[in-house]
Amino acid sequence: MDRTAQLTARLAEPAIAYDPPFPAGSPHLRAAQVLESNWTGTSTVPSRGLYPHQWSWDSAFIAIGLRHLSPLRAQTELETLLAAQWADGRVPHIVFNPSVPLDAYFPSPDFWRSSTAGRAAGAPRTVQTSGIVQPPVHALAAWLVHRADPGLSRARGFLARAYPRLAAWHRYLLHRRDLGGGSLASVVHPWEQGMDNSPCWDAPLARITPAPARSFRRADLDHGAAEDRPTDLDYGRYVRLATDYRDGGYADGTDATGGFAVEDPAFNALLIASEHALAEIAHELGATGSARHARAERLTAALVERLWDPAEGMFFCRDLRADARGPDGGHGRDGTRGPDGARGGVPGGALIPERSVSGLVPLLLPELPREIAGALVATLAGPHFGLGRTTRLVPSYDLLGEAFDPHRYWRGPAWFNTGWLLERGLRTHGERERADALREALLRTAEESDFAEYVDPRTGEPCGALGFSWTAALTLDLLHEPPEGGVSRTGTGTFDISDRHIKGVKGGDRP
Repeated sequence: MDRTAQLTARLAEPAIAYDPPFPAGSPHLRAAQVLESNWTGTSTVPSRGLYPHQWSWDSAFIAIGLRHLSPLRAQTELETLLAAQWADGRVPHIVFNPSVPLDAYFPSPDFWRSSTAGRAAGAPRTVQTSGIVQPPVHALAAWLVHRADPGLSRARGFLARAYPRLAAWHRYLLHRRDLGGGSLASVVHPWEQGMDNSPCWDAPLARITPAPARSFRRADLDHGAAEDRPTDLDYGRYVRLATDYRDGGYADGTDATGGFAVEDPAFNALLIASEHALAEIAHELGATGSARHARAERLTAALVERLWDPAEGMFFCRDLRADARGPDGGHGRDGTRGPDGARGGVPGGALIPERSVSGLVPLLLPELPREIAGALVATLAGPHFGLGRTTRLVPSYDLLGEAFDPHRYWRGPAWFNTGWLLERGLRTHGERERADALREALLRTAEESDFAEYVDPRTGEPCGALGFSWTAALTLDLLHEPPEGGVSRTGTGTFDISDRHIKGVKGGDRP
């Protein structure tokens, strides 16, 4: 059997397992068992009951953990998702499993009608998907998966096949979704940003007339407590936005996307991190990657210019549909401060005066200016998020905010993917002690909560689904990455994607 056949034969293995095996009941084995139980044969569902299909950014985080168990399965995870990409470049936020009953999840394939309503945008005909997107973690995940087993990756042509799709995905976001004209990507639905129910969306959503309550059935309430989930009013607005976007043929543009268009700091920070990763992928494939590194630098500058507030020490979302001079405006066009104190002088909408974990996620960017990174760390440990003082994990929303709720979806609970990003961000900027403490808290809470979807940030009480895939996957990644931030057992650090670039050797050129 030749090398390629030996490597690709791993796909036929019935299960993923450690060799040598870990003791029964160890966190490594328990996390692996979660991923094995949620594996469908081509991808991993977030949870069997509540989320029975493939989700976009979930699969990226899942692949990052799976690479420690089976690099081939991690590659397959991303390949399955990218195979559902639309011709315009978008990667849909859900890829539907045709064997799952339509009433198991809403909105179901017959709501999105991707193959018909999305025909002009190039929706695939052989698989049903949603028509919106999620945060672009995929190039970062692909690069880390490659580094887990470069020999397997090269033998299968993994990066060579993924690169054109990832490049088209970034091109879609940077061109079709630059709705504010400031070089940042915009989201046109709260579900696209991933933090579905954040109080950041309350003001933009207030302009949306909700769909009639009897026009849809919420399948999520079959699996979760109503007090932990979005309200019926908010859900009606989500449905209205998605319906209008679908009925417009999933076209993008300042008029086509209705009343909701927001530049979000976490979404764009992940795009920047993935742009750096795409540069590394290009270098691996024989190109320099210099243009992509330069683009990531420009995007970082735009992120600071449009979304950073030095007085508050964090980034804020920008509502592109808001009147910047109105009573709820986030800034004045003349550079003065608006009623909420947010920074002015930037055209296009208004900053949303809500403190969300999204405004801290840019800490993961290695080229963030030192003073901004320092301010983000201070905010993270301060009274609004309380990390290491009043909270064990990072809350998804301001502890002092009027809308804070420690159990309601994205309005206060702590999530493991944002905690993982911030742990890496702290380590990237030399905050080793804080990073070590957060890492230990994430590992302890994941195990104690049975790998819960999210938890109370103060007590660690589990909420949502148990046996949640990205919680298990990112637990595995933290277990494999040593606290000192060195090289893991698989030889793959997480945020070393731009080491050559950071050290001044630009364009991926070897020193």
